[in-house]
Amino acid sequence: MHVLVLGGTGEARDLAARLVERGDSVVSSLAGRVSAPALPVGEVRTGGFGGVEGLADHLVDRRYDVVVDATHPFAAQITGNAVAACARAGVPLVRLQRPGWTRHPLAGEFTWVDDVESARVAAEGLGVRPFLTTGRQQLDTFAVWDDRYVLARVVDPPDWDVPASWEVLRARGPYPYAAERDLLESRAVDVLLTKDSGGALTEAKLGAAHDLGVPVVVVRRPPVPDGVRVVETVGEAVRAMEVTGARGAIGAVDAKPA
Repeated sequence: MHVLVLGGTGEARDLAARLVERGDSVVSSLAGRVSAPALPVGEVRTGGFGGVEGLADHLVDRRYDVVVDATHPFAAQITGNAVAACARAGVPLVRLQRPGWTRHPLAGEFTWVDDVESARVAAEGLGVRPFLTTGRQQLDTFAVWDDRYVLARVVDPPDWDVPASWEVLRARGPYPYAAERDLLESRAVDVLLTKDSGGALTEAKLGAAHDLGVPVVVVRRPPVPDGVRVVETVGEAVRAMEVTGARGAIGAVDAKPA
């Protein structure tokens, strides 16, 4: 099969490796928002397509059999563009999305909110020394906290001048439990803010926060558009590709509800 993988995640890299190993022709597309990303095997392209129309034209020109959207769970714009472009080009689409933390054993203890702004408001009632793990792109939502200690962890540095009272850590997971617990204790963190990104790379902070009695605020994932087949593992993605690619239609009959 000729496959376009919209990537940038560990699952996308694992999928590309699986497909190359079995002899498929794979192109992995990266948005280019992270410096020095881990690259998948096979052909890689970096940068956008020029919106829905540009992606649709690319799908037709390159004659893809199927597209797998394996972008980050919060890459809602990319996912939306993929849905629209695949519909326009008549190319099947599968969404590979790792399980979130709604099924985590501690999920009932978290304060769940719909967006980053709501996370900031919720956290203000829970603590005064926050730990931000919500990503770099919306970090300026918390700029109003310019008179308190804020610990923020990002992969790439912010593109704006953070308040002098902040501490910004640049790091890339995985983050072991012991290190996460030590970080929370050493900075006297009293509220943790994160997104429902799921996965094992960043999960340890949830257990560390629980054990230290630190409340956790979690931003819910954006919904996947209706009609898209959603799978949670690389193996499921390969099987779904074969089914949807053979039928030549977006959303197999037995598609899992988004």
